[in-house]
Amino acid sequence: MSTPTTTRVVADRQAIDLDAAELAARNFLNALNIATDGETMRETPRRMAKAYAEFFTPRPFELTTFPNDGSYDELVLARAIPFRSVCEHHLLPFFGTAAVGYLPDTRILGLSKLARIVEHFALRPQVQERLTKQVADWIADRLQPKGVGVLIEAEHTCMTLRGVQAIGATTVTSAMLGRLRTDVRTRQEFLAVARG
Repeated sequence: MSTPTTTRVVADRQAIDLDAAELAARNFLNALNIATDGETMRETPRRMAKAYAEFFTPRPFELTTFPNDGSYDELVLARAIPFRSVCEHHLLPFFGTAAVGYLPDTRILGLSKLARIVEHFALRPQVQERLTKQVADWIADRLQPKGVGVLIEAEHTCMTLRGVQAIGATTVTSAMLGRLRTDVRTRQEFLAVARG
């Protein structure tokens, strides 16, 4: 019997300096004429620094792949994967769901890893278009399947809470690689299943 292959995945980041981030948050709020010396606001800069540190720190995970002993050759797809990220243009959150699928070749992926991969790329200052492509490219590179598809739908608070204030508007992006890009029927199947 074949054995699984496991690779530890850790974000390539330097240590976060929470003290410096807290000072910067305090200065930022004070520059906007928001007092931080009152009882209810005194710890806000620290909480703000911790919140953004959490936004930008994906959890490490073990990427586990298994031999495709059953020669499964149909679509594998996880949909409605919730995620959150931060728009790199305004540092405001965007959030939504991702559908991630692939056509296996010689190896298959532990299913929970599809959600972990989305989280890995979402937890950093990001744009949705890049996030979608990074997830697809990463799976294609690590797993080398016959095809990969990623469909992301998200609400961007930089568009709904400020500027145009288009409440409820969502943005949809997709990335298709391999047979999901070149075979129209396979692409249509992915989109139909991804949208449920």
